[in-house]
Amino acid sequence: MGFSDSFFASRFALTRGDLESYLAEALSQSGDYADLYFEYLSTSQISIDESIVKSATQGVSLGVGVRVIAGERTGYAYSDDLSPEKIRQAAHVAACIAAGPAKVEKTPLEEGRRRNLYPVLTAPNETAVLDRMELVKRADAAARTYDPRVFQVQATYADSLRHVMVATSAGVLSFDRQPLARISVAALAKQNGAAPQRGYSGGGGRVELSYFLEDKTPEHFAREAARQAIVQLDAVEAPAGETTVVLGPGWPGILLHEAVGHGLEADFNRKKVSAFSDRIGQQVASPLCTVIDDGTMSHRRGSLNVDDEGNPTQRNVLIENGILRGYLQDQLSSRILSAAPTGNGRRESYAHIPMPRMTNTFMLAGESNPEDIIRSVPKGIYCASFGGGQVDITSGNFVFSASESYLIEDGKLTRPVRNATLIGNGPEALRHVSMVGSDLQLDEGIGICGKEGQSVPVGVGIPTIKIDRMTVGGTA
Repeated sequence: MGFSDSFFASRFALTRGDLESYLAEALSQSGDYADLYFEYLSTSQISIDESIVKSATQGVSLGVGVRVIAGERTGYAYSDDLSPEKIRQAAHVAACIAAGPAKVEKTPLEEGRRRNLYPVLTAPNETAVLDRMELVKRADAAARTYDPRVFQVQATYADSLRHVMVATSAGVLSFDRQPLARISVAALAKQNGAAPQRGYSGGGGRVELSYFLEDKTPEHFAREAARQAIVQLDAVEAPAGETTVVLGPGWPGILLHEAVGHGLEADFNRKKVSAFSDRIGQQVASPLCTVIDDGTMSHRRGSLNVDDEGNPTQRNVLIENGILRGYLQDQLSSRILSAAPTGNGRRESYAHIPMPRMTNTFMLAGESNPEDIIRSVPKGIYCASFGGGQVDITSGNFVFSASESYLIEDGKLTRPVRNATLIGNGPEALRHVSMVGSDLQLDEGIGICGKEGQSVPVGVGIPTIKIDRMTVGGTA
């Protein structure tokens, strides 16, 4: 498909000449680099509560963001009006903000090589609303019939279809069509007058609606949410103190994402505020740990054909056998650090400036049998799922709440525990990894990452791993 056949050319009559003139305006006050990010986003969301569809919304947003880089300065302006005068005005404002002594000539635009990591012919929000509404009704019914102790269910279906076009002064012209859909289910259960307990599950990806009918159905997520809530009814309070912690496969990779992944984003490292700053080539983790960020995985929630700066995403080895190999780069950081972009420049929307962000971040599988890992622990905690958490990038210190965890006693999983909080330091925790399982799993597809007020979809993953020493907050 040529540029004349693209979404923005056909819908808004944008030509290659138009783009080049806007880039020229962006560089009119001198600058090293400029880009244009066009976005058309359609969204929908359907929610059910108390077995009643309480809300169903649809919306459309569109606009363009113009960025100019001059040294370490960035000028950014955006418009939700795609008329030529408004785009040119945004380009002029960005140019004035970043005005500098240097000036480069823009390169004529050429389309980059296209690929399709998520070949979706019909995006979910292009299907009938009633078909999507049926998904949340099925989820609600499945959770309620799982166990009579489940008394409240909330189910939400959300989807979006994003068309993007990126044009840069380096001569790169990129397009992408990005479908995204997910289902999430929350269930509350109670017994014998005790406090209600909550379970949560969900998933999706860059998929067609058939994914929720054939692969991971609403019933799958609903039963998992209900199961978690029921398990918590018989849970005991978590013991406090330093102990051995075993992380289960899949979603517990959120700890890796938060405690380690953010510290490997290049903006924190060029500012030297990360626990990993100036440590490339050094041992920062156990030799058993290899950490990957991969934006090229088919249909995954965190995947992109091109990032939000027009660079192809790729598979990046961040930590290899415990050795720090590199950082996640965006255009600005890569220019300052004289490093190649890694396809990790991301933004929430046209109204936001791009920055280095993760895509799908996970630890590679090891050689240990997951059952042997648990058998090797005389006393400890097994964490199967997590809720929220916080991390301090500079120190690497983190606090995470485990939403489903169990005591390990004499090498066996015994009683479920509640209110377990993991307290530790990202680099230090990785150094204490003594066993890595052969059972790498990625999460089901619900991850949302926040940074500096921007949210983007991400994926996480991890095999079963054993961390010899970690502080668990609970009851004394």
